[in-house]
Amino acid sequence: MMKIGVSGASGKLGGAVVNYLLEMSNENSIVAISRAPEKIKIEGVQARFGDYNQPSSLSEAYRGLDRLLLIPSLDVGHRLEQNARAIDAAVAAGVSHIVLMSSVGARNAEKSNMVAEHFASEQYLMKNAKKWTILRMSYYTETLIEDAQMALSSGVLTGFTENKVSFVSRDDLAAAAAGILSGEGHNGAIYAGTGPKALTGAERVEILSKAIGSPLSYVTVSVSELQEQLQNANLPEPVISAIVGTQKNFSNGDFDIVTGDIEKLSGRPPKSLESVLSNVTF
Repeated sequence: MMKIGVSGASGKLGGAVVNYLLEMSNENSIVAISRAPEKIKIEGVQARFGDYNQPSSLSEAYRGLDRLLLIPSLDVGHRLEQNARAIDAAVAAGVSHIVLMSSVGARNAEKSNMVAEHFASEQYLMKNAKKWTILRMSYYTETLIEDAQMALSSGVLTGFTENKVSFVSRDDLAAAAAGILSGEGHNGAIYAGTGPKALTGAERVEILSKAIGSPLSYVTVSVSELQEQLQNANLPEPVISAIVGTQKNFSNGDFDIVTGDIEKLSGRPPKSLESVLSNVTF
């Protein structure tokens, strides 16, 4: 029996990983780690407090774990130092195998500051962990759908170029991560969790329009135009930077990659955009 820890377990991805781990095996002991452990009320799961910004909390959070999943925070600009703290604490606690969620764009870190944190975190993990595995994520299908919902009033989705993105569902990534944590033979592996197809801007708005029942168009804009639109929407600067950075990743082609890793790790093919949309009400 192994003791497996999942960081960020009160979040959507972390929570889904915990549930899949429970489905995959009754033999392993699951520890759900969160800044808000009181929110974790899953039968058979131990909840522990752990905060990347409170290094002293991590030693206790990771105590006795055999394997640990690290899900980076949304705190852009601070994720490298947070991930490094977590890796150091896990190594010191004797965790033998650390799994890190990253981004498919990390392979092109020189092109964008947004993915540089992921790339540097990967390098830190490789250097310091006894055993490690990396699961690079493509862009969430669910986030694209949220973008589309916000665009309903204008009928327009924007991007810097006519780019291609292999959108992947959060649920598929969770199943893949659980497959790594509960399986064998993944030490030293770097996987890319993607959807089944890379879609252009025109292709994704066509699919979204059919699901919504209302026309959407895809329009290319400049960096300054997008920044102005977001500022006019009164979004905070960190959010604007994150959105602009993501669009730069798209333009670089960082998310134009399709692999079979989701099926390899989870035992099932990844969901298409159409499949995820079939369960969404607009």
